[in-house]
Amino acid sequence: MKVHVLASGSTGNAIFLDFTHTKILVDAGISTRRIKQSLAALGTDIEELDGVFITHEHRDHISGLPTMTKKYNLPVYASPYTWRAMYCRDVIPDLCCQNLSENVTIGQVRVEPFSISHDAADPVGFRFYHGSSKCSVVTDIGFVTDAVKEAIALSDVLVLECNHDLDMLENGAYPWHLKRRIKSNRGHLSNVDAAWTLARLKRKPNMQVFLAHMSKENNNPELAKSTVSAILEEQGLKIGSEIELHITYPDRTVSSNF
Repeated sequence: MKVHVLASGSTGNAIFLDFTHTKILVDAGISTRRIKQSLAALGTDIEELDGVFITHEHRDHISGLPTMTKKYNLPVYASPYTWRAMYCRDVIPDLCCQNLSENVTIGQVRVEPFSISHDAADPVGFRFYHGSSKCSVVTDIGFVTDAVKEAIALSDVLVLECNHDLDMLENGAYPWHLKRRIKSNRGHLSNVDAAWTLARLKRKPNMQVFLAHMSKENNNPELAKSTVSAILEEQGLKIGSEIELHITYPDRTVSSNF
């Protein structure tokens, strides 16, 4: 299993999961041209994708869908409520629109969505099972419930939101209503909350974690990593052996093999 975060952040999100004989894209919030170029750099043609799975309808997760579906007729999986809420649904070919169910089997991979807390129509995270390996994706989440913790427990690879530093958000230039939205249970996960989620999670040895969806205005990669690392180390976890942290970016691919 190879996980490639092609882009992560408020300007666009896309994750490529390569299970050798099954290739999956999670979200398509960047241009089709960029997705195609990023995949080509990894030795994969965009036509090789077996499916695209959408977490929710916000533009930074779906802006590439109209061109991608028109040019390549790829199957796209989203919940019925998410399809209805999409700004671009009318221009996506009906043939490409697949309704997400409790579980979907794509090639050698079983995909299970799970509900998350965010200000969207029907937002979900995903867990992907391939043989004995498990990869989970959960970004754009305001609050990590016990059900979400159970869903992402024992993941070999986890893409987890690490959106903002609380002090930077509080003292930043955002208007109060936007700060309140971000901090709400239907907003975004802070560095500290992400760290405590990891600290309290049932884990396999050497879990790979991508710190994702960082705010450009209210966070920075090194601060996010240092905050998470400090809390995990205080809880007795060894960074680099028990948990390996990977920083993600809006403008470059970050990869990990498992």
